Amino acid sequence: MPGVRVREGESYETALKRFKKQCEKAGVLSEVRKREHYEKPSVKRKKKAAAARKRMMKKIRKQEKAEKGGFGAR
Repeated sequence: MPGVRVREGESYETALKRFKKQCEKAGVLSEVRKREHYEKPSVKRKKKAAAARKRMMKKIRKQEKAEKGGFGAR
């Protein structure tokens, strides 16, 4: 859990900015959004499979583009 102590002579705005940065780095907001509503295990599996499929297709397209000639080749 992110925690910030206000340093001597530091403004609250700066401390708040550091806290927000730590929360973002720790993934607090994304975790809250993910847990906001219950998601059935079957739906989780489908989303995970779809994301894996999307990554694989992106990787294949990138490889095909590299084989064609890479940058600027059409």
